[in-house]
Amino acid sequence: MANTHQRKWFAYWLIASFVAILTGCSPNFHKADADKEVYKIIDSKWHPKFGEKTNYIVSDSNLPAYNDINVAKPFLLDKPMTLAEAVAIATKYNRDYQTQKEQLYLSALDLTGERYKYAFNWFATVDAEYTKTGEYTKDTDSTAGAEAGVSRKFLTPQGILINSALKIDWARFLTGDPRTTLASLLTADLDIPLLGSGGGKADWENLTQAERNVLYQIRRFNRFRQTFVVSVIDNYYRVLQQKDRVTNAKNNWNSSINSRKQAEMEAKTGRTAPYQIAQAQQRELVAYNGYVLAVQNYEQTLDQFKIRLTVPTTAPLALDQNELQALQNLASTGLTYTADAAIETALLMRLDLANAADGIDDSLRKVTLAAEGLGPQLDLTASASIDSTPPRNAGRLEFHRGSYTAGASLDLPFDRKNQRNTYRTALITLQQSRRDYDDTVDSVTFDVRQAFRQLEATGEQYIIQKKALALAEDRVKNTTLLLKLGRVQMRDLLDAQDSLLEAQNDLTSALVGHTIAKLNFYRDVGILQVKPDGMWAQSETVTGKANEREQINQPADNL
Repeated sequence: MANTHQRKWFAYWLIASFVAILTGCSPNFHKADADKEVYKIIDSKWHPKFGEKTNYIVSDSNLPAYNDINVAKPFLLDKPMTLAEAVAIATKYNRDYQTQKEQLYLSALDLTGERYKYAFNWFATVDAEYTKTGEYTKDTDSTAGAEAGVSRKFLTPQGILINSALKIDWARFLTGDPRTTLASLLTADLDIPLLGSGGGKADWENLTQAERNVLYQIRRFNRFRQTFVVSVIDNYYRVLQQKDRVTNAKNNWNSSINSRKQAEMEAKTGRTAPYQIAQAQQRELVAYNGYVLAVQNYEQTLDQFKIRLTVPTTAPLALDQNELQALQNLASTGLTYTADAAIETALLMRLDLANAADGIDDSLRKVTLAAEGLGPQLDLTASASIDSTPPRNAGRLEFHRGSYTAGASLDLPFDRKNQRNTYRTALITLQQSRRDYDDTVDSVTFDVRQAFRQLEATGEQYIIQKKALALAEDRVKNTTLLLKLGRVQMRDLLDAQDSLLEAQNDLTSALVGHTIAKLNFYRDVGILQVKPDGMWAQSETVTGKANEREQINQPADNL
């Protein structure tokens, strides 16, 4: 009879377990829960000095994209794509950009795992077993076990570690044992490092590093955004520059056709020698070939830009030529800052330099921890185990009948080979971190000086090319007039037209080059801010603010 009773409750257990499995949280729930926790971490560590909090939600997340704008794929646009639309599309769909967002997400996801070690952890287990002995015998046995409870690990910056757990045994509640229903057990372990690197000191370092790694990744992501936006703007203007070269090449080809026709007409009246007709014909072929090559280069550059936007190369796409015209209508702005001031600002504002500086702090902590592991290790330990009051009251613990222990553990430094190697490795890593910081300082200084010189040079080149274009246009007009008067030859006009084509292309190149040089300068100084639509804005250019670096380089555990 008892065996039948056990089988009945065993069947109940199977049904209950099956229902629990079916009613468990779905994968979508866990995904949404992870997203919520990850972005809460990122939001808490994102300092305003890093840039606007936007364009950092991974593509498969159901959370709303904070502060982002809705933008369609390029091939869905029914008009030429503006620069703002191009940058917005790139920051939303570009594959490299998506990877950077995912790297940021994963760093915060790793931190959730580290934090979870020191949070309340709920658990529930059910197990059952049915045994039949012999082939012909009816001897059978069935057992069932079930536990539920909560555990928590406490950790302090001093390395004090406490492990506690409360377990409830409810197996007999399932089987209907009339003698008892629920029983509970409270356990706790304490480890206090008095000397050395014991207790939870290593755990605290791991948690601290995980916290700071998220901060570092946020900086890397924002530094990437600055570089990425400049590169997209560069690509956009390079496409327009190639399109402008196509226009110039076509105009030059048409001019060469007109020159050839004019030479043929003048040859009929004897005013032009036959060899000049050949020159005009040859120059027409050269001009047409230049037009064909310009079209080819433009289409290739456009296709490459489509790939940057993750658009099929077969999709029709046109850029807004007015964007180039808008640049031409803007006068070249002079520099209002010196190279030294720009370098000073960069040393305060560059996010990669802040990471390099924090890397030294990380290495110093690890050196200190490793050094503590070389000497004697003395830990104070304690534990407690407390049962509930039998037979039925799981909520009442018998503290006066609990089991308590206390002691100390001393490890004398007779064998420290592994600890020695860890310490020596930490010292070398510290030296590497310092060299990496020094190298980053030199690289930042070089970048700014190079960007400053490039900005100066492109500004002068733009002014020079504007003058060169004006001279080339006057030369074509004057040569055309002199040719009609018979005072110059056809070759002079053809040379003037070639010079005009070169001046037109050089001016566009100088204009685009100066614009990109200005953005590169803002990027390298660290004052380029990415707006929600992916476009850029210049932040502060005033130097000498000693607190700027402290704000950008604020430790992870203080954010």
